[in-house]
Amino acid sequence: MSIWSRISAALSALASGEPLSEVFDRLRTPPERSVAFAIAVIALGAKIAKADGTVTRDEVRAFREVFIIPKDEEANAARVFNLARQDVAGFDVYARRIATLFEDGHDVLRDLMEGLFHIATADGEYHTAENEMLLEVATIFGLTDAEFRSLRARFVPDAAPDPYDVLGVTRETPIEDIRRAWHRAVRDSHPDTMIARGVPEEAIRLAEQRLIAVNRAWEEISA
Repeated sequence: MSIWSRISAALSALASGEPLSEVFDRLRTPPERSVAFAIAVIALGAKIAKADGTVTRDEVRAFREVFIIPKDEEANAARVFNLARQDVAGFDVYARRIATLFEDGHDVLRDLMEGLFHIATADGEYHTAENEMLLEVATIFGLTDAEFRSLRARFVPDAAPDPYDVLGVTRETPIEDIRRAWHRAVRDSHPDTMIARGVPEEAIRLAEQRLIAVNRAWEEISA
């Protein structure tokens, strides 16, 4: 049974009225945690994509850029997205349940936020409503202000990303500490490391995008 079929089954249970808590309780352990991660990105992403009042083709396409979707799974993936858009539960309800589900994995919640930022900025704009929603989700997930700024610096198209924000450091941070932050970011971005903490293989493009960003930030700082 593919991940998309498993995700579709879980979201169908939600759509039929099964409590969110019961559905997520079944997704607490590997390999189902990867299903929970995908549902979290899709469900929250669908709600955030609607924050500016519309869901554009760019935002829908962004799901394909986060997740690798085989041709024969496109129907299942589309059903997952549509189910997530129709669910009446608020984004904060999902976010709190997801935070509980991944309470032992701060890093995987940060990975999840990356997917949400990617979707929110896919149309080339970053609306106030999207920022407020993402900030609230980040707060629920326990991300620090520095972690939120780091993500925002990489994704929001209103300015060139600040390399110090990307690496979560300041201009006053000693260069050796910045180097260590860069090494840590590279290590944390390795696909095997991300898969081990619950990111599905289908979403490993997040690792590729993060590596490009952190390496570019280090090049700018160390030049």
